[in-house]
Amino acid sequence: MTSRQLATAISTAGLPPPHRAEAVRSLVWESVVKVEIDHHEPPERIAVDLRLGSLGSLGVCAVRATSTTVRRTARLARRDDDPPIFLGLQMSGTSMVVQDGREAVLHPGDFALYDTAGAYSLLFGGGMDAVFFRIPRATLGLTARQLHDVTAVALGSASAVAELTSAYLTRLAVTEALPYGRHGVLVAEPTIDLVCASVAAHLDDPDLRGAAAASTLPFQIMSFLRAHLADPELSPATVAAAHHISVRYLYQILARCGVRFGEWVRQARLEGARKDLARPAYRSLTIASVGRRWGFTDSSHFSKAFKQEYGMSPRAWREATFSLSVAQPPPNRPEC
Repeated sequence: MTSRQLATAISTAGLPPPHRAEAVRSLVWESVVKVEIDHHEPPERIAVDLRLGSLGSLGVCAVRATSTTVRRTARLARRDDDPPIFLGLQMSGTSMVVQDGREAVLHPGDFALYDTAGAYSLLFGGGMDAVFFRIPRATLGLTARQLHDVTAVALGSASAVAELTSAYLTRLAVTEALPYGRHGVLVAEPTIDLVCASVAAHLDDPDLRGAAAASTLPFQIMSFLRAHLADPELSPATVAAAHHISVRYLYQILARCGVRFGEWVRQARLEGARKDLARPAYRSLTIASVGRRWGFTDSSHFSKAFKQEYGMSPRAWREATFSLSVAQPPPNRPEC
């Protein structure tokens, strides 16, 4: 496991059954948060695989475990000087979050916030498969009332913003090559911005919604660009109009992200076309058709741009990748 991945903090498979529950409790108390953990299995059947990492100011904890209930008591909550906010993302199965008089049932892709400044319970009756993001309280910028109104609420499909956030968080959870370590700060800020946007959409708070919209605008713009790469009419003017901003402001936002509009669109389109040319499923498509799929209406321009970028024509690239795949030996098949 490299330093750029979540590191396995504990796996109970190699521990003597009588020591498993205490080993898990000690690790969670020291590295995550002080909670009581009730395992619903006898010692010999307790299984926990817990991995830890960080993305800048965000802590990340991925857990798979047998049936478990996690409880944060009021007594434990009082012991923390700066209790963080947690976001729990359900990966598979179901779970329940209980806090502030509410119960949220989470299905795969759903997420919920809970506040470690107060008591809460997390119920994983069918086993735990979840990723938890530890968020410093100050970074969310929520008032006590706003936070109270959004804890133990199932988000993920509640709004278009929550769906976008869910997809983003899920991608974070399953991507091994994330910049855990010194470059994680680059991921932390947009993650927090999206969480805030989901909260704003749920609460329908005009002030919070305005702040969230401004902070997530770069992410929205880049998502729009990726979704409309095949549109030959894609231009700074159409992107700016779709986001109700001026072209000048669009360029300012892209500059802060280190993006030059024309260069980025050209490279992204060429990369998409390059991958399609190597796909057997698209073998029957002409070179021009593949180019049009990625917004290149002029086939000669597409071929010229492709050769400038990759050092060979689209046709040569397709033939080379096809020849390579044909030359690969077939996989060994077991004897019947």
